[in-house]
Amino acid sequence: MWDSEYAAQLLPAFLPAFAVTIGATITGFMLAVLFGLLFAIAGRSAAAPVRWASRSVVEFIRSTPLLVQAFFLYYSVPMLTPVAMPAFATGVLALGLHYGTYMSEVFRSGIDAVPRGQWEASTALHLSKRKTWISVILPQAIPPVIPVMGNYLIVIFKETPTLMAITLVELLLTAKTEASATYRVFEPYTIVGLLFLAVSLIFSLGIRRLEKKWSFGRENEKGGLR
Repeated sequence: MWDSEYAAQLLPAFLPAFAVTIGATITGFMLAVLFGLLFAIAGRSAAAPVRWASRSVVEFIRSTPLLVQAFFLYYSVPMLTPVAMPAFATGVLALGLHYGTYMSEVFRSGIDAVPRGQWEASTALHLSKRKTWISVILPQAIPPVIPVMGNYLIVIFKETPTLMAITLVELLLTAKTEASATYRVFEPYTIVGLLFLAVSLIFSLGIRRLEKKWSFGRENEKGGLR
C-alpha cells in the first residue's frame, strides 16, 4: 500500500537527482541542436568529401543504440585516448550526438522548405555564405520546425534514465538505489513515474503554446502582406 509519510521522506533525496536529470536534458538538447545544425549544413556543402563524411557519421550514429554510444564514450575513449570525462559530461555528449543526427533531418526539412528564390536573391546581393545562412536561410528554416524540436526535447528527457548505465546519478538510479536498500519499490518508482509525467506534460504544453504563437505570428504576417 502507498505510504504517504515514506513518500514525503523520499522527496528531499530525489531533488538533487531530479536537478541532474533536468540539467542533462537541457544541456543534451542544446548540444543536439548545435550538432544537428552542423550536420545539416555540412550535408549541403559544395565539397563532396564534407557531404559524404557528414552523411556517413549521421547514418552510423543513427544505426547504433544510444546505450552503446554512451558505453563507448565513457569506458572505451579513456582507454584509447588521454581524454576522460565525468559521467555527466559523457552522458550529455552522448545525448547530444545521438539526437543531433535526428535533429539534422529536422533542420534539413526546414532548409529544403526555404524557397529557392531566397538563395538566388542572396547570390544576387553578393552575400557571403556565412551571412546567407545566418541572415536569410536559418531565420526562415528554424521557426517552422520548432514543434518537432520540442518533441525531441521530450524524447531526450525520457531517455535520461539510460545514462544510469554509466553511473550518472539521475532520477531512476536514485529510486533504484533506494528500492535496493529498503526493498520498497512502490513509492520510489511511483514518484519517479509521476515526476517524468509531470515534466513531460509541462514540456508538451509549452511546445503547444509556442506552436500556436508561431502559427498566429505567421497568420498576422501574411495578413500584413495582403
